[in-house]
Amino acid sequence: MIATLEHVDILDYAEQLGQKILQCEIVEQYKQAKLNLQNDATAQQLIRDFVATKDDYEDVQRFGRYHPDYNEIMQRVRATKRKMDLNDKVAAYKVAERHLQIFLDDISEQIAFSVSEQIKVPKDGAFLSNSSCGGDGCGSGGSCSCQAS
Repeated sequence: MIATLEHVDILDYAEQLGQKILQCEIVEQYKQAKLNLQNDATAQQLIRDFVATKDDYEDVQRFGRYHPDYNEIMQRVRATKRKMDLNDKVAAYKVAERHLQIFLDDISEQIAFSVSEQIKVPKDGAFLSNSSCGGDGCGSGGSCSCQAS
C-alpha cells in the first residue's frame, strides 16, 4: 500500500487519540487498581488458589458428570471463585476493568459510526454482537452453530 498524506494524517490522529486515552482518569484508575491487586499478597494467593482449582476443573471437564470427583470439584471451583471475587482488591480491579472496557467500547463505536452506521462494533469485548446464542456470542468457537447476523 502506498502511504498518502491522508493516511499519514489518520495515523497521526490515531496516535494522538491513543495518547489522550492513556492520560485519562479511567485509565489511571485501572492502572492503580491493577497495581493494588498485584501488590496485595492475599489477593494474589486467592488468584493462585482459583487458578489451581480451575486446572482441576478442566481435567474433570474431559469426563463431565461421569468423573468421580465432579461434584466436589464443581463446588470447590464455585467456592474459590466466590472467595476471590469478594476480595476488595479483586472487586475494585474488576470494576475498573469494566469501566475501562465500556469507555473503549464507546470510543470504538464513535469512530465506527462516524464512518457508517452500518459498521458492526464489538461490545463488552465480544467480537459478535448478534448471534443465534442470545446476542453476545457464545465463545465456544462455533460449536453451537452460532453465526453473525
